[in-house]
Amino acid sequence: MMNWIESTKEKMLSLKLPTDPRWVNIAEMNIEDILVDHAYCEQKAASSCISMIVLFNEFEKLVDELTPVVAEEWGHFERVLEQLKKRGFKLGKARKDEYVIRLKDFVKKGGNRIQQVTELLMMNALIEARSCERFKLLSKNIQDEELKAFYYELMVSEAGHYVNFLELARYYGEPEKVEKRWKEWLQYEAEVIKGLEIRGDRMH
Repeated sequence: MMNWIESTKEKMLSLKLPTDPRWVNIAEMNIEDILVDHAYCEQKAASSCISMIVLFNEFEKLVDELTPVVAEEWGHFERVLEQLKKRGFKLGKARKDEYVIRLKDFVKKGGNRIQQVTELLMMNALIEARSCERFKLLSKNIQDEELKAFYYELMVSEAGHYVNFLELARYYGEPEKVEKRWKEWLQYEAEVIKGLEIRGDRMH
């Protein structure tokens, strides 16, 4: 019987293409690089929420719901730093995130404020969904017991953030238009994943 986390994934994380199973094995062999990239992913997630709060401050529900997400994402950043330090690794430099760059290319430009905010919310929901899927793979397949537990915990958190973003998009946008656009986002993301090289130094 599924626990609530598995059930949430089945119902909510509607990714069209699963991660290539080879990724987790390559990632485990390059865990320092994965942790460094993961740290920057958390930093960018916090920054993205701050940007939306600043840009769309007139949307009170968005401000209220994303403010605690900023704190959670920054907390994750700090915890990934702890994992790096425990293993004698340094943060290192941020790497170019081809996955996010490709997703940003799909964001519709222009439109009214509602259209602009729903586009960004859906993009962020998708990033959280893919992160959740990757964290699940790490939690189930790597040998490091501490990191297995760590990534299981983060998987749960990312699933919650995914739901937050998508529900906000549905709250502000017209439901039918949001659902249609969300299907387009899911299909596009699958094509992005299909076209990306499998790398052990990238979380996405």
